[in-house]
Amino acid sequence: MMLSEFAPAKVNLFLHVAAPGADGRHQLCSLVVFADVGDRVRAERASQMSLSVDGPFGEQIGPVDDNLIVRALRLAKAEPMRVHLSKHLPAAAGLGGGTSDAGAALRLARQMDPGLSLDQVEAAARSLGADGLMCLQARACLAEGEGERLSAAPDMPILPAVLVNPAVPSPTGAVYRAYDAGGGAFSADRPALPNRFSSVAEMADFLAAQRNDLQEPAVRLVPQVRDALAAVRRSPGALLSRMSGSGATVFGLFEDDEAAQAAATEIAGAHPTWWVQPCRLNAGHPGDEVD
Repeated sequence: MMLSEFAPAKVNLFLHVAAPGADGRHQLCSLVVFADVGDRVRAERASQMSLSVDGPFGEQIGPVDDNLIVRALRLAKAEPMRVHLSKHLPAAAGLGGGTSDAGAALRLARQMDPGLSLDQVEAAARSLGADGLMCLQARACLAEGEGERLSAAPDMPILPAVLVNPAVPSPTGAVYRAYDAGGGAFSADRPALPNRFSSVAEMADFLAAQRNDLQEPAVRLVPQVRDALAAVRRSPGALLSRMSGSGATVFGLFEDDEAAQAAATEIAGAHPTWWVQPCRLNAGHPGDEVD
């Protein structure tokens, strides 16, 4: 029996980043939500671990043996699984795609092996980097520390949105190095968050006063990010335009699904080589499947 898990795109609504510590690592504060678009991970018990890949971005994942799915399952000491990944999110895009895939695989591993403890799975997820634990849980949260300290997000409405990637990668390490060299904000400040946002407009007004501290260094390294931000900003009804994570994907928030769909259609028409996806943030995601 093959089980299936959705691996949703992660979006940083804001991302405040401190200066690097003595170990070169960064403290951060980020409000994170997940989209109703993403990859799909399927798995079944097997005699040995294996991973196969398809999908429009399947060729971008690199060597299968070094994929985050395989790495995470080995770190968790999961039983052997035959895993298949349908890759629909671009790589090096600031959407946590590879880490979300690994989180989905770890959730599948626990379904298949009741003896696999939550501690094992969470330790494996943390080892994947700042996005690891949040992508394992795959629900809205406020992330602090190095991304591993998670607390509940405020109550938020569903956020109609557009994701836009200008078809160029934005490697996380290079963006952080540019941030360190560029004299940015260097603060992982936690804004005063209300208990509840009552509307998309209220949410956008709050977010407009926040930052993604990696946006400017990413723009310097990948100028196409500026073009994507401008394309979203020019769209009728756009309430906010910002980069997610270390880029190169940017997102726009809109008052309703119709405005988001219209913006996506217009942007895709003007930039046919870009990846443009209307979506809903904080809306949950497709349920698990059993084949």
